[in-house]
Amino acid sequence: MNTNISIHWFRQDLRLSDNPALTAAAKHGTVLPIYILDTQNAGRYTFGAASKVWLHHSLEALNKSLDGNLQIFVGDPLIIINQLIEEHTIQAVYWNRCYEPWQIQRDSKIKESLQRQDIVVESHNGSLLWEPWDVQKNDGTPYKVFTPFYRKGCMNAKAPRQPLAIPSLKFPEPFPTKNDAGSLNLLSDIKWHKKMEKLWTPGEDGAAKCFQNFLDTGLEHYKIGRDVPAEAYTSRLSSHLHFGEISPNQIWHTVKHLSDDSNTDHFCSELGWREFSYSLLYYNPDLPCKNLQAKFDNFQWQTDICTLKAWQTGQTGIPMVDAGMRELWETGYMHNRVRMIVGSFLVKNLRLHWEHGERWFWDTLLDADLANNAASWQWVAGCGADAAPYFRVFNPVTQGKKFDPDGAYVRRYIPELENLPDKYIHNPWEAPEDILNASNVVLDENYPRPIVDLKLSRQQALDAFALLKQ
Repeated sequence: MNTNISIHWFRQDLRLSDNPALTAAAKHGTVLPIYILDTQNAGRYTFGAASKVWLHHSLEALNKSLDGNLQIFVGDPLIIINQLIEEHTIQAVYWNRCYEPWQIQRDSKIKESLQRQDIVVESHNGSLLWEPWDVQKNDGTPYKVFTPFYRKGCMNAKAPRQPLAIPSLKFPEPFPTKNDAGSLNLLSDIKWHKKMEKLWTPGEDGAAKCFQNFLDTGLEHYKIGRDVPAEAYTSRLSSHLHFGEISPNQIWHTVKHLSDDSNTDHFCSELGWREFSYSLLYYNPDLPCKNLQAKFDNFQWQTDICTLKAWQTGQTGIPMVDAGMRELWETGYMHNRVRMIVGSFLVKNLRLHWEHGERWFWDTLLDADLANNAASWQWVAGCGADAAPYFRVFNPVTQGKKFDPDGAYVRRYIPELENLPDKYIHNPWEAPEDILNASNVVLDENYPRPIVDLKLSRQQALDAFALLKQ
């Protein structure tokens, strides 16, 4: 007979190593590992289409590492956990904290319900280097600017804890089996997941291999190489981090142990930006849908659905923008430098509200993370905390020539331009007719002309911004 059973509720911690809540549950006794696809509380923040692809494969990998003992449910976690308690000898429930506002509200209700039943309930930090409430200014208020947040707040806070080993797990026997990730139908409405599946390896083992590859080939070039989209110098760990297949503590301590040079410092500061985004979301629950700078509530946004569609499908006629949007659609990922370029183009050259970008990224990014996505879009729009000034408009041609000088990135995702000489790969509309003909490029037939004039649209954006000051 099963006694002394504790539930470990997997959420955004789909791993066995360095899992504080799982370790605590294992110390308590027999562990019942569960995952619940919450269809009751998430609202519009339920998983996007691309995230569903990753989640499906990550749950399959997790279940394999648990020897088939993962119990998978669909519905309201409050109801499901209470049913498990009623039907089995459950004495404790453990989970690692999530920081999205809707999850905080849900978890608080569940914790109160369990405590009323005298069930031991513990939440742990398995997702962040520092809790948001542990990094504050001297006056007890949260930071609003990244550099002091990271350099003063984080660096003067208690050092990130050391990673934990995989605990020894004992599972209840026998137990009704609900462990088929396919039953969640996460792939049912997705038509392009087969291509993505060939490019990524979700799961804890995949995360470890991805991290090791970065340590072997990317970290030593990171400071400069991270801005070159055609090269593989970024970590590509964002999806693994979001789903908790690797912890930031594992990454932090590993790279700090290897070296402490400028490449490591820049890489760790990117982990710091992730922490900053979570702090912003924690103290500003409306971050995904409300301007942090209220003056932008009166900004004159455009509503042209045709230009939005052109942006989404990589048909703007601006190669660096189109390459980025096509990379996103084909791979579920976009290089960070290019994310800034396509974001600036959307909110400034097209003057479309940043929420259009936030929602498109939410649906198409494998690493769609509410805190990072919202904070980054508000940053590029100029309306967030420590935002890039609105008058800082990325010129996608200049950016392309600087960070993709030989056009390798553009040619990879826009093959119709592959024969253009480097001089015109980022600005084909300026190429002489004979060069276009020799390159088999027919503007407005096999590649569009720009949907906006970059210089004129920049000035129009600045004029609209100037009205906010009046």
